[in-house]
Amino acid sequence: MGSFGGMEVLIIGLAILLFFGAKRIPELARGLGQGMKEFKKASNEIKKELEEGQKEGMDSDSNSEENTQKKQQD
Repeated sequence: MGSFGGMEVLIIGLAILLFFGAKRIPELARGLGQGMKEFKKASNEIKKELEEGQKEGMDSDSNSEENTQKKQQD
């Protein structure tokens, strides 16, 4: 099982053209592009939230260590 060759891609493209028609292909491509854009946006938001959560977690860890050290000194 290798990768697709030129002839296979051409046959698949022609099948899509016959199945959907020339007018529908740009609409499908536009919808696919918008879906990919939304997915990427959501993915970036999740990454940002995780990074912020890690930073907050590190800050609270250092604060709790400082509090523990102060209590031990008292």
